[in-house]
Amino acid sequence: MYLDEQLEILINEAPQHGVPSPVMEKAVAPTLKLFASQLQYGKYYVLHGQNRSWLVTTLSNRKKPQEEKRVIYAFATRRDAETFQGIVNPDIRIISIPVTHLLFQLFSVEYIDSIIFRETPGNKEQQIEIQRDKLHNIIQQQLRRLKLTIPAKLTNIPPNLA
Repeated sequence: MYLDEQLEILINEAPQHGVPSPVMEKAVAPTLKLFASQLQYGKYYVLHGQNRSWLVTTLSNRKKPQEEKRVIYAFATRRDAETFQGIVNPDIRIISIPVTHLLFQLFSVEYIDSIIFRETPGNKEQQIEIQRDKLHNIIQQQLRRLKLTIPAKLTNIPPNLA
């Protein structure tokens, strides 16, 4: 699925989640496309627990062990997801998700700090990290610009959007 098709789905579903379509179309979608276009694949494989929650990995800074971040790994192939850290657990499911949807979830889930995209199949070193704060800040900038340029009747942007 191409990025524009993925974004169209998100835009169409936005009102069901309390997000006005113009906000999604003019602020959120362009930012998601910017980040997604830096990645190689249109979909990634993510590990989920039985309750469909993401499998979160907590990473510590080697030089400052007190500094931690919570990340999700997204894999280019199902095989890479299956062999991640030698995990063999029937309670863990592998879910394929379009890249823009994954980024949108990163934006909306506060307890995740980053998604680490494993870009090259079989290569654990080749990865791209997208930080939630960076994604969030750019969307906030877009929302501020949108608020300045849209008609007053559309400025009813939900306070919990970002």
